Amino acid sequence: MNAPQPSRTAFSTLLRTASYDGHREASTSAFITGLLGGSFGVEAYTRYTEQLWCVYEALEGGAERLAGDPVAGPFVRPELFRLAALERDLTHLRGPGWRAGLAPLPATRTYAARVRECAERWPAGYVAHHYTRYLGDLAGGQIIRDTAERTWGFTRKGDGVRFYVFEGIPNPAAFKRAYRALLDGIRADDMEKQRVIAECRQAYALNTAVFRALGEEFPQSA
Repeated sequence: MNAPQPSRTAFSTLLRTASYDGHREASTSAFITGLLGGSFGVEAYTRYTEQLWCVYEALEGGAERLAGDPVAGPFVRPELFRLAALERDLTHLRGPGWRAGLAPLPATRTYAARVRECAERWPAGYVAHHYTRYLGDLAGGQIIRDTAERTWGFTRKGDGVRFYVFEGIPNPAAFKRAYRALLDGIRADDMEKQRVIAECRQAYALNTAVFRALGEEFPQSA
């Protein structure tokens, strides 16, 4: 088999293009459509927030260890960290004993396990999950925040929607440009980059599986 030919297209562009279908499938899933359309009560939003905590616990649990890694290290940015915000949101939504009732869906367990595996064994794969989660929630997540504030009366940028408030990033557009520059300079050859692109597609598939499971738990006809 011949080795992949070097691409002249920026790696960040290749990632965005390759993940387009996965992003569209996730954003148009029945659960997200119902959530944004106001078809669900706050319990559906709360269950989604619980699943996010499980995924981010896996993502950020390995961040400190990867901070010095030549591939993943440049992407470990404390201003992105979401776990503490998620915990404040869950305390608001479920009460101080929220951990005792935490119930990750099987699809969420699978997703978190893959993130953790990459964090432990494959730094470049970790970058694929980092990119998929953080940039997605920094951008599209704002629509969910607006819906939550409008539909369930959360105080703007207060507990309940803190996950979506990136206080350490005053200029998201500039941050995303800098993040794309990091992707373009990632220390990986072309074959490894193709593996990262494949993992990015897998990350979207895992995320969509969580949405599918949530959609079964909260059918729009209910």
